Amino acid sequence: MANPMSRYAILLAVLAAGLLGGCASRTPAPVIERGGAPGKGPAPVTIPAKPGEFHTVKRGETLYSIALEHGQSYRDVAAWNNIDNPNVIRIGQQLRVAPPEGVAVVKPVAGPAAVEIRPLVASSPIPTGSDTVKHEPKGGKQPYTEQAMAAAQKAEVAHAQQPAVQARVEPRPAEPAAGGELNWAWPSGGKVITAYVEGSSKGVDIEGRIGEPVLATEAGKVTYAGSGIRGYGNLLIIQHASGLSSVYAHNSKLLAKEGQQVARGQKIAELGNSDADQAKLHFEIRRQGKPLDPLKLLPQR
Repeated sequence: MANPMSRYAILLAVLAAGLLGGCASRTPAPVIERGGAPGKGPAPVTIPAKPGEFHTVKRGETLYSIALEHGQSYRDVAAWNNIDNPNVIRIGQQLRVAPPEGVAVVKPVAGPAAVEIRPLVASSPIPTGSDTVKHEPKGGKQPYTEQAMAAAQKAEVAHAQQPAVQARVEPRPAEPAAGGELNWAWPSGGKVITAYVEGSSKGVDIEGRIGEPVLATEAGKVTYAGSGIRGYGNLLIIQHASGLSSVYAHNSKLLAKEGQQVARGQKIAELGNSDADQAKLHFEIRRQGKPLDPLKLLPQR
């Protein structure tokens, strides 16, 4: 009989061999990096700006001149960009020059004019091809005769062969010039010494003497009164209806105040030569910041 101690030694040897084999056949567990860079989330969505919604500040520009070029009040532009001091802007700064979403006022669009609908009057069908039907000749009540019947048929044939009368086409009236919906008046009594030229001048120059009255060309609200726009001197800007504004430059004295409502023909300033080479009134009419030719809108004189 085998020694019990030897059997125990053999059993331990077998168990040890099995454990060594199992360890050799196992695949190492995967290693998970815990200290790496965190995974990136979804990229932020950038909504592109609409054309004309922002303006990049260039050298020599002021908040007042930028607002004028875009047909806005400088106070609104300052508010849209959280600017406390309108005199402090920097070159390269992106300024919002259009109302943010939810601020713009949408005007209702007028629908088409109502169309009057009238019922058609149905004519009584006249049977043809029947020997029992007699047609009364046109032109009044007449006794029926074969001669009258033949004359009526001849008249109908002659009428059908006449050429159709052409409808008269009325010429389409010329459309009014942009800005012509307002009743403009001359701001000064002098003669025009510099006319409007698209692309090179933004308005007209009107000759005068220092101290002569400058009148509001239409009713509106003064949105700027000051000298913050280079080349305009003492300047007034009045906002009118339909997105139109009028500009009065080189004044010697400003009488209207910012925020004031003025009437058509009201004296708002005195003519001068501030930031100009002679006494004159520089006058502009703009729609949404775009200059228009004042001579096409002012009355003939």
